[in-house]
Amino acid sequence: MTRASATVALGIFGSRMAGLVRQRVFSHYFGLQSDAADAFTAAFRIPNLLQNLFGEGALSASFIPVYSGLLAKDEPARAAQVARAVAALQGLAMAVLVLVGVLAAPVLVDLLAPGFAGGKRELTVTLVRILFPGAGILALSAWCLGVLNSHGRFLLAYSAPVSWNLAMIVALVVFGPDAGLPGLAIVLAWGSVAGSLLQLAVQVPSVRHLVSGGGNRPGEPWLSPQVRTIARTFVPALVGRGVVQISAWIDTLLASLLPTGALTALANAQMLHTLPVSLFGMSVSAAELPAMSGAAGLERADALRARLDAGLAQIAFFVVPSAMAFLVLGDVIAAALLQTGRFTRADAVFVWGVLAGSSVGLLASTLGRLYASAFHALGDTRSPLRFALVRVVCAAGLGYAAALVLPQAIGVPASWGTAGLTAASGACAWIELSLLRRGLARRLGEDVRVDAARLARLWTAAAAAALVGLVLKSVVGAWHPVLAAPLVLAPYGGIYLVTAHLMGIRMAPPRS
Repeated sequence: MTRASATVALGIFGSRMAGLVRQRVFSHYFGLQSDAADAFTAAFRIPNLLQNLFGEGALSASFIPVYSGLLAKDEPARAAQVARAVAALQGLAMAVLVLVGVLAAPVLVDLLAPGFAGGKRELTVTLVRILFPGAGILALSAWCLGVLNSHGRFLLAYSAPVSWNLAMIVALVVFGPDAGLPGLAIVLAWGSVAGSLLQLAVQVPSVRHLVSGGGNRPGEPWLSPQVRTIARTFVPALVGRGVVQISAWIDTLLASLLPTGALTALANAQMLHTLPVSLFGMSVSAAELPAMSGAAGLERADALRARLDAGLAQIAFFVVPSAMAFLVLGDVIAAALLQTGRFTRADAVFVWGVLAGSSVGLLASTLGRLYASAFHALGDTRSPLRFALVRVVCAAGLGYAAALVLPQAIGVPASWGTAGLTAASGACAWIELSLLRRGLARRLGEDVRVDAARLARLWTAAAAAALVGLVLKSVVGAWHPVLAAPLVLAPYGGIYLVTAHLMGIRMAPPRS
């Protein structure tokens, strides 16, 4: 991996590992089949509107290209001024939206979790009101991330969420043994708010140093042309993130109509699904966005194409075996990470089914992040928005059929509609990827994609490793999950790497 993307991956890996530990402790105390688990899961998603809309995705798409461009032109004072103006505008927006979210919590719960009623609904409303301020703070930390990324300080930006996860883990460990589940859910919500403050606090000193120089020039307006450019490109990026959020809300809504445990299983599977997306998709995309923005600003389409080509190949090298592992060995992964306390073996198998459904679109979702970053580097936030709208419409219709209609039609338990939901979303991700690739080909004058022969060899290497993994899984199936997992997954990964090497597959082609 390039040094920048490896640094991003290291930071993300640390934060994701902390998140997995948090989820394991959560599963120990809450299990899968409890109203409190579903209530916290739903409440956790609703305030995430602020983080997902105003957080890294939308802000990075509009802020980083402008800010990095000013730094590349050796205008640090003007860049610092723009950064401070953006921070002030975002802070004002967060204050207003947090207040609205707290007041409108009952309405939001009824809209997004219509299957909840009675005490389950009331607990969810309470949790949403507690969590909304924390989500607003997390959205503000995305501004810090944008500044740090533009200066190449990726490790701090992406490892900061470790502090947020640690705060929640401490809350669970300290209060979990004695508190009832509804009370523990409330304690955990306050732990999340405290963790949000910590995540922001660890980034502020470095960011403050980077943006402290350069005041406004005499007669120069506070809303400079660069700030107006960011605001103009932020709107379609915001709507694009909103479209993605609508898709997540639809998943939450449909899962709330399924039996208890479906929503928590969906959240567990998505947590595992996003690990390779974050490690291999987000790390490459985040590291490449400033560089691609610089290439686009200097009108070097060849350099942008070269970086995109290498990034796509690199992502595929890691994500193909991840998808195969989720499909074939997902029960081993889920059991090792989540099976403890109230979380049983049957729960791990159920999460495996949901995870297998999500593996359908894992490669498409991850590659799509880099294509979208290339559009953002070109200053185009509207095209990814249009393509995301297509995906949401597709996922809503297909997800409804797969989650609520198909299980009854084929005579399986209704809870397995959760797996149909993730599979439907994955299928629609391929449609979005195709639109992104074709749209970018028109902009660059050349179709940049992962070579089909390379993909075929990657899938062959992953399949060979999966066969060995299946044999090992049958041998150690009765062992404790924590002991069985490394004996299955380590050989799986090793065989994939060796097979890929013997087939002449490099991690990524050299950049020209």
